[in-house]
Amino acid sequence: MDQAAVAAGDARTAEQKAIDEWLPVTSSRNAKWWYSTFHNVTAMVGAGVLSLPYAISQLGWGFGIMVLFMSWVITLYTLWQMVQMHEMVPGKRFDRYHELGQHAFGEKLGLFIVVPQQLVVEVGTCIVYMVTGGKSLQKFQQSVCPDCKPLKTTYFILIFSSVHFVLAHLPNFNSISCVSFAAAVMSLSYSVIAWTASLHRGYQEDVDYSFRSKIPSERMFGMFTALGDIAFAYAGHNVVLEIQATIPSTPEKPSKGPMWLGCVVAYIIVAICYFPVAIIGYYIFGNCVDDNILITLDHPRWLIASANMFVIIHVIGGYQIYSMAVYDMIETYLVKSMNFKPSSSLRFTVRTSFVAATTFIAITFPFFGGLLGFFGGFAFAPTTFYLPCIIWLVVKKPKRGSLTWCMNWFCIVVGVTIMLLAPIGGLRTIIKSAGSYQFYS
Repeated sequence: MDQAAVAAGDARTAEQKAIDEWLPVTSSRNAKWWYSTFHNVTAMVGAGVLSLPYAISQLGWGFGIMVLFMSWVITLYTLWQMVQMHEMVPGKRFDRYHELGQHAFGEKLGLFIVVPQQLVVEVGTCIVYMVTGGKSLQKFQQSVCPDCKPLKTTYFILIFSSVHFVLAHLPNFNSISCVSFAAAVMSLSYSVIAWTASLHRGYQEDVDYSFRSKIPSERMFGMFTALGDIAFAYAGHNVVLEIQATIPSTPEKPSKGPMWLGCVVAYIIVAICYFPVAIIGYYIFGNCVDDNILITLDHPRWLIASANMFVIIHVIGGYQIYSMAVYDMIETYLVKSMNFKPSSSLRFTVRTSFVAATTFIAITFPFFGGLLGFFGGFAFAPTTFYLPCIIWLVVKKPKRGSLTWCMNWFCIVVGVTIMLLAPIGGLRTIIKSAGSYQFYS
């Protein structure tokens, strides 16, 4: 039980305490600040970092770098807001994103605003990681054994999913710390491989930095998709309160201190991953870069095979971070609202069913990235870019026209713009992909 709650007087019944000690988010509160670092790196630095050079090629040098840097600054600011608001009510911790939303907007409205958007991000990310893991496994096989008989992408996704049927039964965030740490190291590793291998390739004489398409409509859709690619690279906010919930807290030493330290270190690592890959990748290949820079590199074969294996290990950890938040949401609903008894059989059923469902959707729609671009635009941008700002304005009530008030409204305007434009590119990707797609190919 949390010492902050003890100091303020804990009104929970013995049954409520037992439930909280069983649920994934609140069952363990002994994490250190560095847990925050690698959990946040794992949650944020997805394989999407490999598409950043492609995004810059759609936006051009100036605008592309500006959007990438602005997204880094804005999301660092909104992350700070969420860390600060975790314990803004004395003796109470908002351990989940929707609990913070309920405090700001009311019990029912808060759930209605936050939960659907958070679920789109978390479940959608899990499905995309299933696809990414399967395709990276396929690329690894093609790299190490180019003469082997090719297998369907479906089989590789099924192989990748088998790991999660085992890891899904780790009880809470702290129990997946080793997996998350390995994933964070891997994300840094394949990012370094991407930009160092690009530098090794050297400057291309015929490199072209003009827009990828000369057709205005194609260029516009490409820019919308690129905005989505960059915005979706900063999605860790959806699990940040759940991560902070695992850190111990007392009135003298609240959790926001070690949590924020971990977040700052995580964001430095994010910058080390994102900016070199985006800038060097585009500098070397120009508008000829593929949407996955590892495909553009192709050689040396052993290095690209290693990078794909690093991607596989990373998305294993990323899947566990996002799915753990979903498990907590489902299990909380079942035991608190539906009055199910907390048990290992309930946990086994919930988690096995979730992994099976995300696997099925991944093998059915392996172009889910486009689908996520369409629907995720309505969830990634709000939960990361401007929903924390709206909650801050509602709860903290900064003076109208003050620096804080202006900063928050600037973030809201940027976030809403991304929310409106990014799905357009995703919808076009779905239409183009669905036209030539064959199920379970």
